[in-house]
Amino acid sequence: MIPVSTVRLDPEVAERVSEVLRSGIIAQGPVVAEFERRFAELVGAQHAVAVNNGTTALVAAIRVLDLKPGDEVITSPFTFVATLNAVLQAGATVRFGDIRRDDFGLDPASVLAQLTDRTKVLLPVHLYGQAADMPSLTAIAQEHDLAVVEDAAQAHGATIDGRGVGTFGLGCFSFYATKNLTTGEGGMITTNDATLAEELRVLRNQGMRARYEYLMAGNNYRMTDVQAAIVLPQLDAYGRQLDARRRNAAGLTERLAGIPGLTLPAQKPGRAHVWHQYTVLLPDGVDRDGFVAGLAAAGVGSGVYYPRPVYDYDTYRDRDDVIISPTPVADDVAARCVSLPVHQHLEPGDLDTIAAAVRAELEA
Repeated sequence: MIPVSTVRLDPEVAERVSEVLRSGIIAQGPVVAEFERRFAELVGAQHAVAVNNGTTALVAAIRVLDLKPGDEVITSPFTFVATLNAVLQAGATVRFGDIRRDDFGLDPASVLAQLTDRTKVLLPVHLYGQAADMPSLTAIAQEHDLAVVEDAAQAHGATIDGRGVGTFGLGCFSFYATKNLTTGEGGMITTNDATLAEELRVLRNQGMRARYEYLMAGNNYRMTDVQAAIVLPQLDAYGRQLDARRRNAAGLTERLAGIPGLTLPAQKPGRAHVWHQYTVLLPDGVDRDGFVAGLAAAGVGSGVYYPRPVYDYDTYRDRDDVIISPTPVADDVAARCVSLPVHQHLEPGDLDTIAAAVRAELEA
């Protein structure tokens, strides 16, 4: 089976972890600080604050904005549930814009339609590894005095017009096991605001600036040096990983071109896609479950990220802090999306196998 994602760590990872274990400093320490410095360089941000997971990064970013009960955050309905959960955990109310088919990101026009006098934060999601339309979205934020929090969980190193995602506001990244860069579990918040960076460091450390010097009601959001040691060797090889993902994406697009009704993903002009996923939209009327089963029978893994708009579950309906409006594009995309393998560990011939399986299902 060709998996839709796979985790393989080089021997250098084991050596870095062993160094941490031998050092006796296994909680947050100098290795976390090294990771923060290097990740800030990758993104192009002045500050990076490591935390224990990507959801925590979102929660912490929203918390330091000092929202009041009833203050609203506009975000995407086509995302992993962590985006919504983080807004609710931080005590804010969420509204949803719709998305665009061409980049799966928030549609700026739909954001304008959702603005109210209680809107305080704009939270775009950089989905599948491509930046959302940040020039348009940040222009809206500036005009309406909104803070920007970026869910960049899947977009490590993605750029738009040469500028890294995570530098347009508070950038929130995940290092879950299947992300392009992984610590197993982990997160990072990037910012160019030194004051917010310091508040985040205090917040993640039980509200302490120094030992027993409490400045706020904080929490334990810290990353460990063991986690940071896992990712540092990956940073050394990240450029090569992105090259491989981009070659694989181009190869899939070449091999899948011309299938009637199949919508292929594309890198938008001026944007550097990091291809966390290669996500197609099936032709209208195709049974997605049957398509996925057919690929599996041919030895090709796939994934459906995400099968429904994030609010479309009983647990989020009829809540005063979840305000739902029609999102027809997100509804359609969620019903037809399937992700195909694009990762850097694909073997020679895998792209041909993947394409042949897709064509067999859709051209039969």
